[in-house]
Amino acid sequence: MHLCRTIHFLKYPKSLKNNRLYRQDSYSSASSKYLHHMQSVIHLNNIQKSYYMGSQAIPVLKGISLDIFRNEYVALMGPSGSGKSTLMNILGCLDTPTGGQYILNGKDVSKMPDDDLADVRNTEIGFVFQQFNLLPRLSAAENVALPLIYAGIGKKERIERAMEALKKVGLAERSHHKPNEMSGGQIQRVAIARALVNNPSILLADEPTGNLDSKTSVEVMDIFGKIQEAGNTVILVTHEEDIARYAKRVVRLKDGLIEWDKKREEVLEELHR
Repeated sequence: MHLCRTIHFLKYPKSLKNNRLYRQDSYSSASSKYLHHMQSVIHLNNIQKSYYMGSQAIPVLKGISLDIFRNEYVALMGPSGSGKSTLMNILGCLDTPTGGQYILNGKDVSKMPDDDLADVRNTEIGFVFQQFNLLPRLSAAENVALPLIYAGIGKKERIERAMEALKKVGLAERSHHKPNEMSGGQIQRVAIARALVNNPSILLADEPTGNLDSKTSVEVMDIFGKIQEAGNTVILVTHEEDIARYAKRVVRLKDGLIEWDKKREEVLEELHR
């Protein structure tokens, strides 16, 4: 799974305390439904996506309805062909659905033109990739600060914000090192800092441990946990059950539909039966 290499960010929202809506309960009254919708950073209603081979439509997503709330930590899982990469691209505003509605932070992005979607990516979403995608000739701090150049931020503020982001991932002391002078785990931590530097509303991580060994994967996943605890919304796409268990909620896709949507405790309980 590979997403577009463009990286974009914005200030993340404060966490919702005592959020009982996490359970995805159904609500009978109109007011409860409205409150449920307003507290979602992501609201998907019957999302469909088809690709075309000539005149033949090939359905990939067949009606995905899902709410993700502020400060949640959600893993999207599924086998190859389940539709999770397509869903990730839609969540990241890298693609648009064929049908249904996608509300991101109160904005309907379902049918936005490409230029408007680029603005949304610039202001709402931070990406972390399996392939890291750092520029080899730049230092860690310069790589982290790169999105701020595109955002028109001055040099002094860029340096300050890049150093702050590197502190969050424990790499301030490596700020002047280039990628070839760092380990795989350190490189991925720089990539996470780059995703955070513009304070995004949501952080999307696509197989972020795919190129890391087991020990380093644990270290990187611990960082994602701290990011969520600090108030960010984290969405992780993975095919590895061991990695998905770090999330507090797991959504499994199969054949373009949600097979199940459970809290981590429920998933672990079933594994121990």
